[in-house]
Amino acid sequence: MDSRAAVATAEALAVSFAELAVVLRDGTDSGCSGDADPMRRRADGFLDGLAEISRLDAKSAALKAWLAAGYNSAAEALAGPAASPEDNTGQEMAVVAEVACVLTVSERAAGALLAEARFLTTALPLTLSALQAGTISWQHARIMVDETVNLDPAGAQALEAHFLDPHAVNPARGFAGELIPGRFRHKARTWRERHHPVSIEKRHIKSAADRRLEYAPDRDGMAWLSAYLPADQAAAIWDRATTAARALQGPDEDRNLSQLRADTLATCLLTNNITGGGTGDEGREKTGGIPSPRAQVLITVPVMALLGVTDEPAMLDGYGPIPPSMARHLIADGAESFHRVLIDPRDGAPLEIGRTSYRLTKAQRQWLRLRDGKCPFPGCSNHSLDNEADHLLAWAHGGTTGISNLGQPCRKHHRLRHITGWKPTTATKNEPPGWISPTGRHYQSEHPDWEPPHWPPELLEELRLQHVGAVSPDLPVDSSLPNGQLQDHQ
Repeated sequence: MDSRAAVATAEALAVSFAELAVVLRDGTDSGCSGDADPMRRRADGFLDGLAEISRLDAKSAALKAWLAAGYNSAAEALAGPAASPEDNTGQEMAVVAEVACVLTVSERAAGALLAEARFLTTALPLTLSALQAGTISWQHARIMVDETVNLDPAGAQALEAHFLDPHAVNPARGFAGELIPGRFRHKARTWRERHHPVSIEKRHIKSAADRRLEYAPDRDGMAWLSAYLPADQAAAIWDRATTAARALQGPDEDRNLSQLRADTLATCLLTNNITGGGTGDEGREKTGGIPSPRAQVLITVPVMALLGVTDEPAMLDGYGPIPPSMARHLIADGAESFHRVLIDPRDGAPLEIGRTSYRLTKAQRQWLRLRDGKCPFPGCSNHSLDNEADHLLAWAHGGTTGISNLGQPCRKHHRLRHITGWKPTTATKNEPPGWISPTGRHYQSEHPDWEPPHWPPELLEELRLQHVGAVSPDLPVDSSLPNGQLQDHQ
């Protein structure tokens, strides 16, 4: 954004606020004659106003970032070259303090704004443009900075293009601005892990050395206890605590799920047991006298990674990418809580499974978890362990028990569907259902970014030699090459 663009943005904001005033005046005036449903018009006016103010917030944030970066550059020019590292530190502190005072924020917040603004205006042009256009929020822009700041320029450009350039190779399914920031962070982190120039194995080994347990006192006689652990351990602890907590729920239990989960973990750590129970038959744990089935956590593993010939990340349900060695370790150990899912080396997608009975098969439930990854309601992060299968077109109204007629909303949004005017849209074998609100607005669900697995160059070369003139239909082929030659997918 240059000076003229900044001025144009400021002028556009002024015009937009004026237009918003008109929208609010027209939309909230419920006394207009001839309006068949004035209250509906009033409600729509408030929603339209919220949508517009959200776009204006983003545009204002883009201008704020440009101003912060511009002041930083101007202050550096005024100060001149630093005579020593100490002088350089002093100049940086002075700039941060000035911005903090102008904005009435902490110096920590001001320093973060300056760093983010500098990176946005110098390294992420697509992100800044989207923010300036109001199609992503400031939270989305900050996440993009956070996920790209430690990448080289080419890597940062590729990650940004994947989510914000519809003409990029293999663009993201769904626009970044349509995801809540938390879900966008998950998808951006997942893409970053898959495409990072340093293998996830090497980065995991380095990060595992930082594992730790932290304790922080809080008010009202409470405290926080948090652990930084390898993903497989953390996911297994979380799912085991959740499963045990669910087993304790019942008509005579007044603790909610969060309280039960915390009590289960505390009891387990302090007594080397889970709420007084032991291990029962058939791999079931006794929790307070109630049998608690072990959690079933999906591990999606590319075949070549399982064989050890590629370093592609596996996907741990409810977490995201994990090193393939971690997945191989869990599978080799026969961990009962983990269910292995191999993905097709041709395109990474399994086939649809269907039947015409009301009850779902175990395979169908697993495929729903693979397709959706979490509750399909926009913005919900409740992952597949806690979700419930639901017929989109009710069985009583002719709906079938096929993947294209199934969703897996969490309990909250399953209930929302049946007691309010919210309705799911149709799904496919590869895409979860969207939603239609009582006001008639359509909201898309989040689409997992599945990618075909990588084929090792050595294996492709061997297959080329074996299939001269006769390419197997199961191998990746580049139609632009003569005679359908195999393409290198590295």
